[in-house]
Amino acid sequence: MRLSFSSLALATALLVSTPAFADNGAAPAADTAAPAEAAAPAEAPQLILAISVDQFSADLFAQYREHFSKGFARLLDGAVFPSGYQSHAATETCPGHSTLLTGVHPARTGIIANDWYVPGISRPDKEVYCVEDESNPKSTSDEPVVSPKHLKAPTLGDLMKKANPAIINAAVSAKDRAAVMMSGHDTDAVYWFDDKGFTTFEDRKITPAVEAENAALSKLVDAGAGPLPVPGYCSAADRPVKVGDFTVGTYRFPQTAGDYKAYAKGPRLDAATGDLAIRMVDELGMGKDAVPDVLSVSFSQTDRVGHAFGHEGVEMCIQLAQLDATLGTLFDALDARGIDYAVVLTADHGGFDAPDRLDQQGYPAAKYISPTLTGDALAAAVSKETGIVAPQGKLLYGGGSSGDIYLGAGLTDDQRKTVTDALVAMLKANPEVDAVYTADELKSVPLPHGHPQDWTMIQRVRASFDPERSGDVLMMTKRGVVGIAHPGPGYVATHGSPWDYDRRVPIVFWRKGMTHEEQPAPVETVDIAPTLASLVGLKEPAGTWDGRCLDIDGSEADTCAR
Repeated sequence: MRLSFSSLALATALLVSTPAFADNGAAPAADTAAPAEAAAPAEAPQLILAISVDQFSADLFAQYREHFSKGFARLLDGAVFPSGYQSHAATETCPGHSTLLTGVHPARTGIIANDWYVPGISRPDKEVYCVEDESNPKSTSDEPVVSPKHLKAPTLGDLMKKANPAIINAAVSAKDRAAVMMSGHDTDAVYWFDDKGFTTFEDRKITPAVEAENAALSKLVDAGAGPLPVPGYCSAADRPVKVGDFTVGTYRFPQTAGDYKAYAKGPRLDAATGDLAIRMVDELGMGKDAVPDVLSVSFSQTDRVGHAFGHEGVEMCIQLAQLDATLGTLFDALDARGIDYAVVLTADHGGFDAPDRLDQQGYPAAKYISPTLTGDALAAAVSKETGIVAPQGKLLYGGGSSGDIYLGAGLTDDQRKTVTDALVAMLKANPEVDAVYTADELKSVPLPHGHPQDWTMIQRVRASFDPERSGDVLMMTKRGVVGIAHPGPGYVATHGSPWDYDRRVPIVFWRKGMTHEEQPAPVETVDIAPTLASLVGLKEPAGTWDGRCLDIDGSEADTCAR
């Protein structure tokens, strides 16, 4: 049986020092709350609901917010920060999710990309996935044994459980890396979608709630379904755009009976993710007492739709309308259970539209990256210029988009310098490349602070640079260069650049009783964890977070002064 705490006992339980961090001060006095007519709820919520919408850029949020009528619409009555930032340059799923509940940049989480290379390991492709245990002989970069081992920083759920083990820390997503990065190391339940249903870590078993969701999901997929409805406001986006020998812009997500692959690429999987989140609340007993629990839910399908069809077609319009309904269902379910919950909704990164459509919309400079910038092409060019051939494996790994390039194993120090110099010169001369940095340069740059929209390029790169895992050379492509060398069906647009269309994301907080505020100042996703920590009375020493607590009540009440 779980323990039930009074408000005072709850504050005491959360303010004790943890094994990882010392106490950082006493609890605020109970009589410091603002007057009742202006105050947000003074006690900790029973449930923290942390939501990530994968690839939900600030641009998409601004474009569609007037059309939201269900779940998103409720959140718009809370604290809205339309100019949030994933401040770093590595705007991918794993790094972005790693910042949300750790409160630190990827330079400190150690999650510098979705994948990185370790040229000296025995694995043929030298590639390591961000949430795998590569020491497990069954694990490969394509079929990983999922693990949180690479995450160097504790999440909010980790810290809360250290303060009070009665707290429940759980997560669900269609993507393993999203669920793992948001929940962390000390978890009660973590699930993600794998081929035909939701699954979990190798050493755990799925529970009856997951079995029930998988059975319901299987029934829906086996039955098939017609196209999804197109809201009236989507009409302007409903037109074909030619990409190579195929088109995007008119797809409506019909569900062929038994086609799990198509199901996994469309909006219906978000609905299943939300449904499983509700089942988890019931099965785990979340939000049932005064001990605040943490449920992380990452909705992945905006990202998958964005990659396959871009941002400005009818497909994205349908996707966001469906997600709005899914969020409404989730919130209604929590209301029906009488749970006092606080929500934060944000994204792991933004995204960019297909260059073919951007060209039609007055952005002719947008283009797909040249194949000459892929790792193999760069390696061949550097080898030809220097005469150096890799003694083991390839000369270079990585390339093909903004990010890390690794030198192969077995090179002498002189060879490494020669290859690095030639590579840097070659990249700097390329018209698609904006900036090039070596690892040695980045090591001497301090971690950035201040408003993220003012950061220089090297500061953005430094925020996601880890000397243990990052490449020997880091390449940043120019604005509008999409990191896809060969677009095809299912892959016409992407993210991963250091530019604001990939960095800027909305951050929205909501709790019943809050006073609405719209705050245009730039904030960061690393501000989320300290903000939520204040809501539950968790104190950590200075230096725990890269971010700061945000006052999320638009009245005289100060949610950071608890």
